[in-house]
Amino acid sequence: MKALHEMGVAELSHALAASQVSSTEITQHLLARVTQHEALGCFLHVDADGALQAAQAADARRAAGDTGALIGVPLAHKDIFVTRDMPTTAGSKMLTGYRSPFDATVVARLGAGEAGTLPGAGMVSLGKLNCDEFAMGSGNENSAYHPVHNPWDRSRVPGGSSGGSAAAVAARLLPAATGTDTGGSIRQPASFTGITGIKPTYGVCSRYGMIAFASSLDQAGPMARSAEDCALLLSAMSGFDERDATSVQQPPQDFHAQMLSARAGASAAQPLKGLRIGLPVEFFPAALAADVNGAVRAGLAELEKLGATLVDVSLPRTELAIPVYYIIAPAEASSNLSRFDGVKFGHRAAQYDDLLDMYKKTRAEGFGAEVKRRIMIGAYVLSHGYYDAYYLQAQKLRRMIADDFQRCFATQCDLIAGPVAPTVAWKAGEGADDPVKAYLADIFTLPGSLAGLPGMSVPVGFAASKEGGGMPVGLQLLGNYFQEGQLLHAAHALQQATDWHQKTPAGF
Repeated sequence: MKALHEMGVAELSHALAASQVSSTEITQHLLARVTQHEALGCFLHVDADGALQAAQAADARRAAGDTGALIGVPLAHKDIFVTRDMPTTAGSKMLTGYRSPFDATVVARLGAGEAGTLPGAGMVSLGKLNCDEFAMGSGNENSAYHPVHNPWDRSRVPGGSSGGSAAAVAARLLPAATGTDTGGSIRQPASFTGITGIKPTYGVCSRYGMIAFASSLDQAGPMARSAEDCALLLSAMSGFDERDATSVQQPPQDFHAQMLSARAGASAAQPLKGLRIGLPVEFFPAALAADVNGAVRAGLAELEKLGATLVDVSLPRTELAIPVYYIIAPAEASSNLSRFDGVKFGHRAAQYDDLLDMYKKTRAEGFGAEVKRRIMIGAYVLSHGYYDAYYLQAQKLRRMIADDFQRCFATQCDLIAGPVAPTVAWKAGEGADDPVKAYLADIFTLPGSLAGLPGMSVPVGFAASKEGGGMPVGLQLLGNYFQEGQLLHAAHALQQATDWHQKTPAGF
């Protein structure tokens, strides 16, 4: 049997089912690795005692005959999901020490559930993972506590905002983690660290208990070693939640079964026969890094060998996604973050003269620079005289971006593919004085987010150039609404034929 930290979710599930190892043994092993690699900065809180208690409970469930696939498998949660038994900070000083009176729905569904109302998959949570403050960032350098380092090269960022989740999985501290994706915050860090991550269709996973950044965009999803691991987690995370007004009214899906289902006319040698994959010309601009392009093309060539057909398509409004997103998302953030005023919960300034002064000092002390920047942008575009000129126009363009995708899916292709980001992970501190540079790196992930489509990042190799530094490259796959099963099927077929997703950073 492999070393426990080298095993993914599916492998650990099989080992537990065969009584080859206990959840307690796995949990102890991974907790030791978390301590050993603390310098990576992945965790904001480690709950060793709670994890061991949960592991013992999971072992008892299996001993009693419970056969749930995820019982006893460890994970950790991005610190944007509230947890009853652990602090939740959203990576911000504004929430230092905050403890929620309840668990987020995603946390409950993956864990112990809620007595009498919500079943739990029985996974064991090791703690809370670092992230950009309030999920605002592309490099995990905006955390108020400490940055996260990329395990492939500690001088580089792991991507953001789910950088702690991505780095922890890549460094083999965990087999899987939860993340959130507003404009690419699952896909981009998955690409930068060589793991697999999926953002489902907006509304598939409950947002209840997920601290809001931009409510019309935020969506939870799993990050793991493989498409199969992601399918197992997403099956447990999904399903209608009456406490979330944006939750889609459909029952939980067995994405693992959908992933394994054979396509009509396909064969073992060509499991993707008949699948049309669109390549938007806008996703392959001249400015795309040559080694990123090379790795993505290698991944596409493998998909062709598996029977897929590549077709050229166009998403003509791709370049508008950045200005549209950076109007809509900050506008929603300025509204959502108004609750952090020092009155009911969170940080409050120690010295102030009156209520208004308390608001000002609390927010000045509690919010970081990037959060303040986005709040100010959002307040501006929603202000009288600018709402029609900016916010309303951005919403119209958002609909047009979504329509571009629907035209492609209606007649030309089943999936859309391209790079996740124009470059590999950049050096920490690069562009610190130029936030727009980081915004521009989201060009390929933002269109799918604005349209609410499912998308994922799948490892397809490494950047060979000196600038690329041997860093991982991810292939982005986008599907039509509620086609997560088809996405996972294509990614799984690719991973059955290649070993890019099995590569491990040196020293881990």
